Amino acid sequence: MLLVKAVTAAVAMGASLALAAPAVAAPPHPFVFVHDKFQPAAQAQNAGAVTYDKTLVPTSASVFIAEARVGGKGMKHHEGADGQEHGYRMMHRGTFVFISLRGLAPDHHFGIHVHTKPCGTKPDSSGPHYQNEQDPHQPSTNPTYANPRNEVWLDLTTNGVGKGWSKSWVKWHFRSGEARSVVIHEHGTSTHKGKAGMAGDRVACVNVPFK
Repeated sequence: MLLVKAVTAAVAMGASLALAAPAVAAPPHPFVFVHDKFQPAAQAQNAGAVTYDKTLVPTSASVFIAEARVGGKGMKHHEGADGQEHGYRMMHRGTFVFISLRGLAPDHHFGIHVHTKPCGTKPDSSGPHYQNEQDPHQPSTNPTYANPRNEVWLDLTTNGVGKGWSKSWVKWHFRSGEARSVVIHEHGTSTHKGKAGMAGDRVACVNVPFK
């Protein structure tokens, strides 16, 4: 819990800097920050974020997403008053993802997940949910695989002025090049067998260069 709070604080600092103007940036590993405004789907080839439903996600809306990879082999650890390096220590391993949205439909519950492909002109261009352990049966609706421990779920409810934020912590890292976007769905994510992971139509998509 303390680890998640610490990473949340670091991400919040990055968010305060990024909100000055829409942009996309990839600070040094292990952090990724994306801040952009939603564009019409027809502009997907050059846009960082697109909307497929302007009623729920207007083109005036904006998004901030951050990823932090924590731990793993090679994290240097210094200890002792002498200031000398004393080998390596395996830190808590995992991935933290944070999303903040502004200007969406007010008082609405959205399902939000990391997907495997970049955004496109069509809602299904972003492919299926990213899964740490891949379900051999696709589309995946088995709660053994389609759950917030094996996938990244960022469901949130906007407030009266269309703002909302959410965070997810999972105990694994994305495979390189296999997590490419965050998709916003029309309603909250189901956990029931046969419908697990489903959240209705894809109403918007954000390209994210996950590590």
